[in-house]
Amino acid sequence: MHNTRHRAALRVATAVIAAGTLVAGLAACAPAGNGTPSAGPITANGTDDGAELTLWTRAPLEKQAKLLVEAYNSSHKNQVQLTIVPNDDYVAKVGAAAGSGGLPDLFAADIVYVPNWVKQGLFTDITRQVDGLDYKDQINQGHLSAGTLDGKEHVLPFVLDLSMLMWNKELFTEAGLDPDKAPSTLAEFADAAKKVQALNKPDTYGTATGLNCGGCLVFTWFPSIWASGEQVLSKDGSSALLDGKAATAVYDTWKDLESSGAVLPSSTDETGATWTAAFSEGKVGVMPFPATLMSSLDFEAGVAGIPGVSGGASTFVGGDGIGISKDSKKAAQAWNFLSWMMSEDAQVGVLAKDDDAVSRADLADNEYAAKDPRMVTINKVASDGQTPVALNFQQAFNAPGSPWLSLVRNAVLKGADSVKADNSEITAVLGQ
Repeated sequence: MHNTRHRAALRVATAVIAAGTLVAGLAACAPAGNGTPSAGPITANGTDDGAELTLWTRAPLEKQAKLLVEAYNSSHKNQVQLTIVPNDDYVAKVGAAAGSGGLPDLFAADIVYVPNWVKQGLFTDITRQVDGLDYKDQINQGHLSAGTLDGKEHVLPFVLDLSMLMWNKELFTEAGLDPDKAPSTLAEFADAAKKVQALNKPDTYGTATGLNCGGCLVFTWFPSIWASGEQVLSKDGSSALLDGKAATAVYDTWKDLESSGAVLPSSTDETGATWTAAFSEGKVGVMPFPATLMSSLDFEAGVAGIPGVSGGASTFVGGDGIGISKDSKKAAQAWNFLSWMMSEDAQVGVLAKDDDAVSRADLADNEYAAKDPRMVTINKVASDGQTPVALNFQQAFNAPGSPWLSLVRNAVLKGADSVKADNSEITAVLGQ
């Protein structure tokens, strides 16, 4: 990386996207059954009586977590003690604590893990409190859905990590493209990438991705399917729908880009560690890219939702959810933190002020985002984005050697006619 700031930001994006530790081992130490304790008689805003609260989060969210905790502690009697856990250690730490009754009052979870941890009973039921928020319908629905089981809600959005289409305006200009006009279809995206490639600039490529990184690919390719009006999973998350027309068009588009030489060569074996590096260094024309890294770019980048086959736009709403643990004896005080976290004071006064996406659609066009129209775009697309929910999502998609990776590599790199068979393999893992 060309500077320290970008190296730090890249580590964040890599940790958020790349596959983490499998959650399978957690089941052995988690409580049996699907029931979760209720948060009990908690007032609308919870209790602020000077309680000491504990909160765990993983390292990729350190910046946002510290900002939120510092702002809360400076304005409330309650005080939150924040623990930052290395990303690779987080699942094991939560699993050990769950088995011994030692979970903190509050803990965040990668949205991919939330359905598992909810089913295993690690979060308290906060349905009544969430339903009592007068802006509930404005809260990012993907994160709410991931934490909902049998109609009961358990988590709120903590930090959003969104995939957006970004392009290098300087390279677009050199290639004869309108630097202020976003590619509005999958074909326009591919055309723009090929035109940048045709510049024949040293070490500069039309586009890039991580063809050996399942997390990178779901984060950046699923939105094109959603934008086309199709789904990637069945409603219950037990079946893959990745052999449809839109999905096939995505594979064919990238196969064509790969065979035409418009894809950064290292993308073939990229496992996620450096998948955003070349674009960040100004060496890639256009690609789906993490919104969290926009502020680290040293050149002017255009930003738009990721287009579908014939138009539309969507985003993968990743990041972390947060809830009250099953072990907390201070649920009313913990809810005070959560309800404040969703307030305008926190969403705008803390997160938006620091160029982070907000988790409420009604706050998308806020005073800080208005200073950069790209942030307004990011916030608005977030409300149209989706978060796929499946108990075995990690094993089916993010894990090294997952059936999703096999599908992509077969379709894009090998040109094999095996999409339907590979899709069935994904379904088999989802149903385990």
